[in-house]
Amino acid sequence: MASRAWRRLYRDFSQKKLFSSPLGSYRHCSSSPQTAPKIPHFSKKGRLLTGATIGLAIAGGAYVSTVDEATFCGWLFSGTKLVNPFFALLDPEFAHTLAVSAAARGWVPREKRPDPPILGLEVWGRKFSNPIGLAAGFDKNAEAVDGLLSLGFGFVEVGSVTPVPQEGNPKPRIFRLRQEGAIINRCGFNSEGIVVVAKRLGAQHGKRKLDESSSASPSPNDEVKHGGKAGPGILGVNLGKNKTSEDAAADYVQGVHTLSQYADYLVINVSSPNTPGLRMLQGRKQLKDLVKKIQAARDEMQWGEEGPPPLLVKIAPDLSKEDLEDIAAVALALRLDGLIISNTTVSRPEPVEKNPVAAESGGLSGKPLFSMSTNLLKDMYILTRGKIPLIGCGGVSSGEDAYKKIRAGATLVQLYTAFAYGGPALIPQIKAELAECLERDGFKSIVEAVGADCR
Repeated sequence: MASRAWRRLYRDFSQKKLFSSPLGSYRHCSSSPQTAPKIPHFSKKGRLLTGATIGLAIAGGAYVSTVDEATFCGWLFSGTKLVNPFFALLDPEFAHTLAVSAAARGWVPREKRPDPPILGLEVWGRKFSNPIGLAAGFDKNAEAVDGLLSLGFGFVEVGSVTPVPQEGNPKPRIFRLRQEGAIINRCGFNSEGIVVVAKRLGAQHGKRKLDESSSASPSPNDEVKHGGKAGPGILGVNLGKNKTSEDAAADYVQGVHTLSQYADYLVINVSSPNTPGLRMLQGRKQLKDLVKKIQAARDEMQWGEEGPPPLLVKIAPDLSKEDLEDIAAVALALRLDGLIISNTTVSRPEPVEKNPVAAESGGLSGKPLFSMSTNLLKDMYILTRGKIPLIGCGGVSSGEDAYKKIRAGATLVQLYTAFAYGGPALIPQIKAELAECLERDGFKSIVEAVGADCR
């Protein structure tokens, strides 16, 4: 149908039924020659150039109309690579704000292609179409959940969200190390606060429910449909504490009471290096007391058949063997639902240490963090005996990287810095590469590959 319309348009143009003058048929609308406006004259060369341009547009449109949706979707994702150099010229925090705004407005490509079946899995009773997620820190205030999930992430984690709004640390506070594929940040939990985030998530949740109720009757396959409270994907909410708060547990409990109804899982962030004293909460006694209070707050709320959202803890990569043993003991004793390994590092491993920007304080993320966080992940998988789902985070920039995290013990994988550099086109690329890795080594599913290097 669309191709016939383009052919008709081309025929009309070629027969001079359209564009017979620069103003189309306007010159025929005047009732008097004396009142007709003077029409500018195009040279023969100008008419040829105009005709060629319109012809190319018509031909391009006709071709696009015959392309299948999957191919066109691939073009859109590949086309985003053209925008990346523009973002690289901007201040890092302004570029980040602009990217979030674009996703919030739907100015990003929507993934229409189904994920490879080999990537699907179920964790905490929730179905993930793929194990690749966006880490907390990108969408701190839940402004762009729908847009980010539409990019094809299996899950998106928003936050960290603090009870009371706070500006975070003074700017500048984000620094690129482009050559090393890394970023240093010392944002310090800049957040609009749980009230604003709750209103935003509540509005999104209400709209989604309305859309679902007004849609057509469910298909027979709806019972195996992937997704959670955010619709097409799983939504995690990362909770933080205010910088000036003297009662960390009260801050996290407030976050649970206000935001857990919108979350498919909750994260207690006790590992950011940019909030003074926060990492002290990773100690055995402190962590045990904190988790028990938060679990009690979550469990005292009323829940439907699906039950309360799983509770995870995000830990730092800068931990000793004893620290890891303590965290593993607490996680097993309290039956924690999961651990995220890991947050950013305060260390400056090679080759970052040679970069002048390395002198900036804050947490380092990106490629230089990969080995450190993956080794930590493997250690924690062994310490917890594979009984607790782990999310591998830190330095993932390819499908091979994600695969290595999974083999080291990760059930799910997150990225952030690589997405900031690579843009939307990176997501389908990582998923395709991960599927190839699994098939190459004879695995039939993600679950089969989890912890393969630890067995």
